Amino acid sequence: PLLDLTHLLLTRGLNVTVLVTPNNVHLLEPYLSTHPSSLKHLVLPAPDITPPPHKRLIANVRALRDLHYPILLHWFQSQPSPPVAIISDFFLGWTHYLACELKVPRLCFSPSGAFGMSVAFSMSRDPPKNNDPGKDINFLISLPEVPNSPTYPWWQIPPHYRNDLEADPDWEFHRNSMLANFESWGIVFNSFASLESVYFDHLKREVGHSRVWAVGPVLPFEGDLIGSATRGGASSVPCHELMTWLDARPDNSVVYVCFGSRAVLTSKQLNVLVTALECSRVHFILCVRILDDQGLILDGFRDRVGNRGLVIKGWAPQVAILSHRAVGSFLTHCGWNSVLEGLISGVVILTWPMGAEQFTNALLLVD
Repeated sequence: PLLDLTHLLLTRGLNVTVLVTPNNVHLLEPYLSTHPSSLKHLVLPAPDITPPPHKRLIANVRALRDLHYPILLHWFQSQPSPPVAIISDFFLGWTHYLACELKVPRLCFSPSGAFGMSVAFSMSRDPPKNNDPGKDINFLISLPEVPNSPTYPWWQIPPHYRNDLEADPDWEFHRNSMLANFESWGIVFNSFASLESVYFDHLKREVGHSRVWAVGPVLPFEGDLIGSATRGGASSVPCHELMTWLDARPDNSVVYVCFGSRAVLTSKQLNVLVTALECSRVHFILCVRILDDQGLILDGFRDRVGNRGLVIKGWAPQVAILSHRAVGSFLTHCGWNSVLEGLISGVVILTWPMGAEQFTNALLLVD
């Protein structure tokens, strides 16, 4: 989404410099070729750390801050015509302080929705408390200051908001970064007002100004040069084969099942899912990330269902699949990209949230 926003800014005549770490440079290639004069990139070193899995992202972001802050400060100060603003992802709340030192506005970009951000702000400001989190996982947490007063059982609360981790410096850094987003000059959302107007109004009241914008979905339009078939990665099943298979199916007859680029089902969950797809007799496309010992489950499943379904291991061209006339429903983990892609495709959405803000996204869809 951040690159989609960059593309939109470039098409409106702005000059943009994208800050990127080495392993992500390849994602810029189609944009650099489309906008050779107005798009620049600055490659910054990646931190050399090995954090524990349960806080890999947060620890990496903190290490990025420690490594990049002085580099960026020097880079800005050495430019004859430095950038006039900073747009950065909501995980990079620390860039607010960089922008203050450089005396330029910082805009927080949220690839998630306004409801999710409202919940995140509430929990960052007042972390939820549970006196016995080890036993009472269904303890209800209520957020009365958020519109419609959402309530969550304890097990649905993301770990970086739970009180048993508040002494950890990495989680405390993340909390402060989230709060810094609300001190920034403005916030830009990959969302749209008719979906979440009550939460946009709420956030404007929370930050005390009206510089809160809904600019989404920032997905490219059909036929755009940044094509939907190759977005993000290569699929184990070529896109043209997927489209040919879908072309042979009736309208709205195919169930598309995908849990995003991060979630991995347990073997028990995978067994239940493939059994349901087999018994249902529906046409389907199943896209999954699997553990090593789950390959046999899928191999036997593919033999039994034959040409009635396609199984994709790893990345799938989701935008192209969802926009096909044959796809009628979408079983999703409710990551925000998937939510938006499902909504603009007009398919029925079946919600199976697994973590992060996905329970909030599912609640928004169901309501």
